[in-house]
Amino acid sequence: MKTLWKSLVLALCCIHAKGQDIHLSQFAETPILRNPALIGLFNGDVRVQAVYRNQWNSVTIPYQTGTMSGEMKFPIGNHNDHVTAGMQLTYDRAGTSRLQAVQILPAINYHKSLSNDKSSFLSLGFMGGFVQRQFDPTHLTFNNQYTNGRFDPYAPTGEEGRLARVGYHYWDAGVGMSYNGVLGEATNYFVGAAYYHFNKPKVSFYNDKTIVLDPKLSFNLGITVPVSERVKVIAHYNQLHQGAYSEYIGGALIGYGLMDQGLESDRGMYGGLFLRWNDAIVPMMRLDMGAYEIGISYDVNISRLRTASQAMGGFEISMVFKNFLNSRNSTLNSVTCPRF
Repeated sequence: MKTLWKSLVLALCCIHAKGQDIHLSQFAETPILRNPALIGLFNGDVRVQAVYRNQWNSVTIPYQTGTMSGEMKFPIGNHNDHVTAGMQLTYDRAGTSRLQAVQILPAINYHKSLSNDKSSFLSLGFMGGFVQRQFDPTHLTFNNQYTNGRFDPYAPTGEEGRLARVGYHYWDAGVGMSYNGVLGEATNYFVGAAYYHFNKPKVSFYNDKTIVLDPKLSFNLGITVPVSERVKVIAHYNQLHQGAYSEYIGGALIGYGLMDQGLESDRGMYGGLFLRWNDAIVPMMRLDMGAYEIGISYDVNISRLRTASQAMGGFEISMVFKNFLNSRNSTLNSVTCPRF
């Protein structure tokens, strides 16, 4: 009964809440969701990223999230400016009600060069696309279905006249700005901010037009600092505010370059720790293998839910491919690519 009640509460929260966006511990691997003005900030012409997250196995039916994104950079004429086009796909399924969301979000980012050495850029990015949400009411139970302590799955739920639909879709949009540059000879950094859901899409299963998805404001920081010929530190920070919900997450990875190529090596091992404030400690590891990268992290829950979760939060794995194109349209010679 405790397990049933726990699952029911989580499921009903999913249905009645205005809703917040999905969040990932490896947030740097989903730049369109973080800030559309951050796409294109990598060493290469093309990048494909995939992330899978499995959360709350110890509490209820696991919450599962999968994302895939792609980016491609294009130089503009003979100038130092360039454009990045991208696409973000996400799938998310949560809890007993199997509340799921599918997102298809194209994005574009214009990078304006601010220096002759092609090392600093001001970027303006836009994101907009299609979102579909639905749930399965047959997996939920309601008070009206209990008579004298016995559950009758065929009894009326009392929600028939209120739940107008089990699925809906809407159009979403976001905008962001970022600046990236170089400190000294080899310290890359960026700062950015983004504003999502400014069109305030309606998100009610009850056909209530007053319930909208709250706008989200996101602040982003990142820096890569060389420590020695082989060692560097990569730090990221993300802060967001959406309605009554706020999230602060940051941390750093220490990397060791392989193949005797120093800081320019595209092969290396990384390890570090991130903290999502009042929620989870996140140990993280990453392996760079030339054009390919793989990252693994695990959320150790420290919130008030830790008693039920037994400190077990979410497992996450990411895979990345990035490379230059073998063509004259490559940005190899038109951009000093940052390495994050």
